[in-house]
Amino acid sequence: MPYEPPTHTVERSLRATTGAKIVAGVDEVGRGAWAGPVTVCAAVTGLRRAPEGLTDSKLITPKRRTALAADLERWVTAYALGDASPQEIDELGMTAALRLAAVRALEGLPVRPDAVILDGKHDYLGGPWQVRTVIKGDQSCIAVAAASVIAKVRRDTVMAQLCTDAEVYAAYAFDANAGYPSPVHKAALQELGPTPHHRLSWSYLDAMPRWRHLKKVRLSAEAVALESGGQLGFDF
Repeated sequence: MPYEPPTHTVERSLRATTGAKIVAGVDEVGRGAWAGPVTVCAAVTGLRRAPEGLTDSKLITPKRRTALAADLERWVTAYALGDASPQEIDELGMTAALRLAAVRALEGLPVRPDAVILDGKHDYLGGPWQVRTVIKGDQSCIAVAAASVIAKVRRDTVMAQLCTDAEVYAAYAFDANAGYPSPVHKAALQELGPTPHHRLSWSYLDAMPRWRHLKKVRLSAEAVALESGGQLGFDF
């Protein structure tokens, strides 16, 4: 199914209405995974024409996505990545962990952006950043689409490397599922239990009596307040 290519429409609007000169596109990957970090990429592209085939990373085949990410890393004006670890996700909750990863990415850029285009409906970043949220921004905005592809390929690579670094992780097939709940991943969890790379505060452990005792309770009052405030409305 063909998709409309992303444009600089939102970026041009931000420049015209706010005076922003440097606009970063921000997207995340790994939010719904059971294992591994949540990874955020911030990309600055200027107003140049995007490489052919750029769109939301989920709509691109893995082979094409890998090749495109390499092209994008050379093409963008600047990019940086930020992670929040499984332990930080367990301690803070997803809302605060997303913000932590996004701030790490934005602060990793060589120049601070004047404005940020954030994929999705909810602003999990907040002040002091000037944020414009865009639903399906990874399909419609060039900078966000570029961030989407780079983040996806980098995180997939990190998860695949776990299987190379430790033979015991091969059973979880992180190289195929990137930490998401595939049938192979679920079966390995039932048999072997969670690894240090799993998120232990999540409800999947409730369905595993053998490992339920490992579930962690989030203790951060700030994180609980953020989650209960309904900023994101995630339901895992």
